[in-house]
Amino acid sequence: TTLQPKQTSPTHKMSWQQYVDEQLIATKVVKDAVIAGHDGNIWAASKDFAVSAEEMKKIAENFNNQEVLAMNGLVVAGTKYMYLSSNERIIRAKKGTAGIHVMKTVQALIMSSYADPITPEQCAVVTEKLGDYLIEKGF
Repeated sequence: TTLQPKQTSPTHKMSWQQYVDEQLIATKVVKDAVIAGHDGNIWAASKDFAVSAEEMKKIAENFNNQEVLAMNGLVVAGTKYMYLSSNERIIRAKKGTAGIHVMKTVQALIMSSYADPITPEQCAVVTEKLGDYLIEKGF
């Protein structure tokens, strides 16, 4: 079963919102972040990040379709980003000096955005650290 926001279990002590706020935004290398289910439903998002469930669902559906991603880019919070690269767990996209890093876990998508002077690598490290932790916990 998929966990909904704020639901806790013995192995899941933080809320999804705390993961966004404390593990991503608080690092100062992530501008905005969202955690959503593979169905696109948003579990938690940073304040004022207007990403939609439809946008997240489209990313999830096309996660392993590099041709579609390359042709259409990724639309996040109404902004179109140019697809850069991906593998079975990661998608990278950018617009100017800003960009997004998406990581797929067992049950979720973690998306972080960055903007100059933050580098894509800085954003990727914290996004993937949280993703690896959630995978380890079965999420």
